[in-house]
Amino acid sequence: MPDPAITPELVAKHGLTPEEFQRIKGILKREPNFTELGIFSVMWSEHCSYKNSRLELRKFPTTGPRVLVKAGEENAGVIDIGDGWGVAFKMESHNHPSAVEPFQGAATGVGGILRDIFTMGARPVFLLNSLRFGDIRPSAPNAATNRRLLAGVVSGIAHYGNCIGVPTVGGEVYFDASYDGNPLVNVFCLGTLRTDEIRRGAATGAGNPVFYVGARTGRDGLAGAAFASRDLTEDSKADRPAVQVGDPFIEKLLLEACLELFQHPEAVVGVQDMGAAGLTCSTCETASRGNSGIEIDLALVPQREPGMTPYETMLSESQERMLIIVRKGHEKTVTDIFEKWDLPCALIGRVTDDGLMRVKNHGKTVAEIPAKQLADEAPLYKREARRPADLDARQKLDLAKIPEADIQALLPKLLATPDLASKRWIYRQYDHMVRVGTVVAPGSDAAVVRIPTGENSWKYLAASVDCNAHYVALEPKLGALIAVAECARNLAMTGAEPLALTDNLNFGNPHVPENFYQLQQAVDGLAEGCRAFDIPVTGGNVSLYNQSPAGPIDPTPTVGIVGLIRDPKHITPSHFQNHGDAIILVGNIGEELGASLYLREAHGLKRGRPPELNMEREKKLHDAVRASIRLGEVRSAHDLAEGGLLVALAECAIGGAKRFGATIKLDVPYKRLDALLFGESQSRAIITTRPENASALVALLDLRGVPARRIGTVGGRDLVVQVGGTTPSEFSWEVAMLHQVWDGALDSLVD
Repeated sequence: MPDPAITPELVAKHGLTPEEFQRIKGILKREPNFTELGIFSVMWSEHCSYKNSRLELRKFPTTGPRVLVKAGEENAGVIDIGDGWGVAFKMESHNHPSAVEPFQGAATGVGGILRDIFTMGARPVFLLNSLRFGDIRPSAPNAATNRRLLAGVVSGIAHYGNCIGVPTVGGEVYFDASYDGNPLVNVFCLGTLRTDEIRRGAATGAGNPVFYVGARTGRDGLAGAAFASRDLTEDSKADRPAVQVGDPFIEKLLLEACLELFQHPEAVVGVQDMGAAGLTCSTCETASRGNSGIEIDLALVPQREPGMTPYETMLSESQERMLIIVRKGHEKTVTDIFEKWDLPCALIGRVTDDGLMRVKNHGKTVAEIPAKQLADEAPLYKREARRPADLDARQKLDLAKIPEADIQALLPKLLATPDLASKRWIYRQYDHMVRVGTVVAPGSDAAVVRIPTGENSWKYLAASVDCNAHYVALEPKLGALIAVAECARNLAMTGAEPLALTDNLNFGNPHVPENFYQLQQAVDGLAEGCRAFDIPVTGGNVSLYNQSPAGPIDPTPTVGIVGLIRDPKHITPSHFQNHGDAIILVGNIGEELGASLYLREAHGLKRGRPPELNMEREKKLHDAVRASIRLGEVRSAHDLAEGGLLVALAECAIGGAKRFGATIKLDVPYKRLDALLFGESQSRAIITTRPENASALVALLDLRGVPARRIGTVGGRDLVVQVGGTTPSEFSWEVAMLHQVWDGALDSLVD
């Protein structure tokens, strides 16, 4: 069939504005054909070009003494971890595909982030994920749909990661009505490599052959990048062909074949995975990075469906495919390796020196576009930003009008909420022990993984992902700053020093000024947090247009931080370890209830200003806890976050393989008992130590400028909390009961 005529309606359907179409005509000095229109559509989509967010991303610090590959240079950033070893890591989203087809959307999200890592020459070592869904409790209006999405996404993540043999060692899962119809699926992967073996994605050397390797191209995933760059609507199910279909077994073969090929550096000039925008993105980006051109013939591309048009072949996002630029004369090295791994391998083109991405089909040119203007010179926009008119009103909180909840009944209720409940139902589906490198399994403040670096030699990495979207929704800059602080705090609790950060910025439609304000402010907060901790941003992902007909999601700038633990004896669990240990509260008492879990669950209120954050105080806390751990004085360490002091104490008691009671004595002044026990003031932690060391440890913390006090002792079958003051109170919960409601809550909601 002939290509359709290029009309204003067709241009708009491809997500391009009239002004952008005029710019395209100026670049080409003619009107684009149908295939070229599709190519510009995906490459100039928000998903590929970041045209609405790139100016904001320039605020991030991206350099540092450990940075080997900076953000934006390649598929993933690379950080030096010493002794000739580096780590490549990144976080990506697959939100829209997961909303339409949760299993395949999540599975191919895992496949895509894995390719980003091994494209750099790194062997993937572990995965994390950050997930958001609508409320799954029976009383929620869309509970059944949200449970279906949860089950599908978790199953897809487990299927792909388990089949390829990369452990999923941690993550976070939260639930809120703002994610109804628009779940967030953010996937993180880290891989290891020798620092002298980093692979680049540039096409250089005119005449060098261009190889296509991996799975054959089909019609799945057509224009997926453009699909991810518009709002979800009731008609989005009609976009089901835009969701890719993954095959982890093919990806495993592709991974091993590529890593084997990379052992022949004389043969490889550049390598690029075919992710968003598929063959289009991989060709023009490698040419742009290499200041060269590239020419391919689609008739040579391995295809699994007959009669595919050039438009379909260029825009397909079929999974498990790579583009490799080979040094001329070494073609046999490539073909031999991929034949050994029983994978399609085809010579489809060559590098040129004219700066053009030229696409032919049976020798006839069907697209010819300057590569750099397509890949790196998309339009950039600074959208209007407007503080939401109702934000000040939502921040106001009159506690005098809010009655204090029944503390005794509330703690079990909070532990059974989907946000706090054990995520065992989820992570038991993941193989988190494959490759036997997992040291701290899911369920702790941060995952810890052992990385082999030679015979009887290892390095120990900690990693965590974090974001309290309720904070960000109520004060974007402060909420994003807290996300950085809490993620770094999670690492400090394990004994790790943060090395670098990746992020996934999930927001609504950027054309809505209130949405863009949230993005702008959140980026400011993330940048400020990274500078304060001296943590470079090595890359990440921006996912906009996350909204359904009901409205936008809560702004969710998820961060993932990787840290290094100097000595394995410093690895610290987050749960109580021994009867008789002293329990120390590190940090101020704090009574801030704004934006808290307590307000949402006990009173149905999503309001108030998030707790304030003093970065100097936060950094002192991290340094002091790490120093105490390295002295061998800390047996467990857990940060205070959602639910405040009482929830953190309960988590310490019930979260480990062994469960311990505790007796807590809080003889402190307070204004409200609920604020004392459930307030979410920042820069706080609970640590335990041998009882004979408690006084010295408190003195040491005080010497470092960090307030600390002994508040109790581990032991017994109950969690007992005694509060002094003008109206003394005492509460007691059987630890076995708390564990039962916490451990089984998610199972009862989903199964």
